[in-house]
Amino acid sequence: MAQLNLNVTPPFERDLRALMKARGFRQKSEAIRVAVHEAAQRFDSAEKIDFKAWIGIARSGAANPRPRFKDDDSLWER
Repeated sequence: MAQLNLNVTPPFERDLRALMKARGFRQKSEAIRVAVHEAAQRFDSAEKIDFKAWIGIARSGAANPRPRFKDDDSLWER
């Protein structure tokens, strides 16, 4: 098994100890492995949203009948 070294903040250490106490873990490494594994499972099982259908959706609406500017370049003219 590969080794991973972590530098943790005091709040992380406090939360890790609370997790260890609540779940009955004896070693920090076991608690971290389980927490990361559970987070990865939740990520994999989460519903994925495909935003590809949104491409070009803004252009599908009605055009402004009275635009203030004739094109994008005129936005910067004085």
